[in-house]
Amino acid sequence: MPERNIEFGKYGARGIKGYEAVARQLDALAGYIATPITARRGLQARLHYLTRTPHARAAARAAGLTVTDRTLRAWAAGTRTPSRKNLAAIERAYRTVRRENVARYLAARLNRDGRGTRVEIHPLNQSQVSRPRQRPVEFRALNVRRWDRIVAAWAAGDDQELDAAWVDLVVDLGSQWGQYEYVTNVGFAA
Repeated sequence: MPERNIEFGKYGARGIKGYEAVARQLDALAGYIATPITARRGLQARLHYLTRTPHARAAARAAGLTVTDRTLRAWAAGTRTPSRKNLAAIERAYRTVRRENVARYLAARLNRDGRGTRVEIHPLNQSQVSRPRQRPVEFRALNVRRWDRIVAAWAAGDDQELDAAWVDLVVDLGSQWGQYEYVTNVGFAA
């Protein structure tokens, strides 16, 4: 694709891929449990979320939590403690199920009946780049009216599709859209 950066950071520029910044913002809007999983309260909250209904248990199994119901009950009761590997599996399953559960709501909230949501794109950090090599990049704002593809890729955890959806969105910035492939931050609220 034209304008894609091949050697980003070669001269000292810093930033992250735009789709990663969008994923971070969507994660913030998803409202995950704030208490860490290593605390008893955080573990209990995640287990309750993953086991409260048969649908939630099925989604947790599909997301990779493959322990028996007896083990889940023992963890919930506090008679047994999950290993680090199982804690990571619980956290992964929780985030996957939470994303699936809030994706439709987030897409509708961000689409706002066709009005869309304003996205602020903060350019990459060029403070470490020598003066002759710096390029003029400025703060940009864009109104995104269709979030369905972005939210679906985020919910599925598909980074390639999320990157493609982000690039398709950034192309609307005009001929300099490649300058916003890497950013310091992408901000939007719903």
